[in-house]
Amino acid sequence: MNSLNGKVAIVTGASKGIGAAIARGLAAAGASVALNFASDQEGAHRTTNAVSNLGGKAIAVRGNVANAADVAQLFTEATEAFGAPSILVNNAGLFKFDALADITETEFHRQFDTNVLGILLTARQALKHFPRSGGSIINISSIASTGAMPNSSIYSATKAAVDQITRSLARELGPRNIRVDTVAPGHTDTEGLRSAGFEGGELEKMLVAGTPLGRVGKPDDIVPSVVFLASDEAAWITGERIAPAGGLRM
Repeated sequence: MNSLNGKVAIVTGASKGIGAAIARGLAAAGASVALNFASDQEGAHRTTNAVSNLGGKAIAVRGNVANAADVAQLFTEATEAFGAPSILVNNAGLFKFDALADITETEFHRQFDTNVLGILLTARQALKHFPRSGGSIINISSIASTGAMPNSSIYSATKAAVDQITRSLARELGPRNIRVDTVAPGHTDTEGLRSAGFEGGELEKMLVAGTPLGRVGKPDDIVPSVVFLASDEAAWITGERIAPAGGLRM
């Protein structure tokens, strides 16, 4: 299926996990992909190599999505390599679960700068580079945006903000034929969650028990929703939220 032939996509936070899977999926659907990463250069290169092995085209661009200059450079390099982008997937995100008593100003700003400000900066830059025919912005949220867990007040708040930014930008950018949608994954087996100790723990068992399809998601489970929203098949869809979560509702 080559529903994205001739299109150029930018994926933030694409060195591993869901972002890397999305980059591979977009490339498999025919898009040329610019992969953004903040620090994991080795992971970004693994992803670009995986795209090349699929017969696709990809470059890796280091940058902090919370820094306007880095975001501008990301779009410049993508445009120079492949032409004007028309797909932006805002996947870059941070999380840390703290009890209220342990919350710090530093951690608040760290998560909000990447998870929320980063989306606004990349979307603003997209306006300067997307073609007149429009494009698609896909923001990666989380089921935590509507069903917060204990000790997730900062993270859940950032993802609730992502959902509202999506709805607002869908209305604002519709006249430019730029569609803006949210994909909100459920519990997904990524390096980040494993390093946080979720794998095999009581919380994971509880979430799996509440998931009708009875398992933890994989990064590749998230990809079809993103590819669909990026494609012309979703031309009449904007401001929507798709939750690939195995039926889990929180």
